[in-house]
Amino acid sequence: MIDARGPRWSAGLTSIVLIVALITRSPIVIILQLVQFGIAAFAGPPNSPYAWLYKNLVQPRLSKNFESEPVRPVQFAQLVGFIFAAFLNSAFGYCLGCKMYLLGVRFRSV
Repeated sequence: MIDARGPRWSAGLTSIVLIVALITRSPIVIILQLVQFGIAAFAGPPNSPYAWLYKNLVQPRLSKNFESEPVRPVQFAQLVGFIFAAFLNSAFGYCLGCKMYLLGVRFRSV
């Protein structure tokens, strides 16, 4: 289980990074974001650079009371993030990858 605020914060940071990449047309910025997605997708979101930033810089400044969520849907969402940006999660709190993961679980159990 992870702090549910972490993935949303990471999605916001991802959106900013991708906007910077679009404005600067920097392949290095895009590669760094892909590395972030890759680490989160394959090593798990708690092991990603954005999670480290969240745990060390953001979370200590927030309320100790938080909702938790399972890590597996978030990890799948990071895999989806390899393909498209996290704007939906950041702007609207809608985790498309999480929803896709849950649909996949339901489909396999039928």
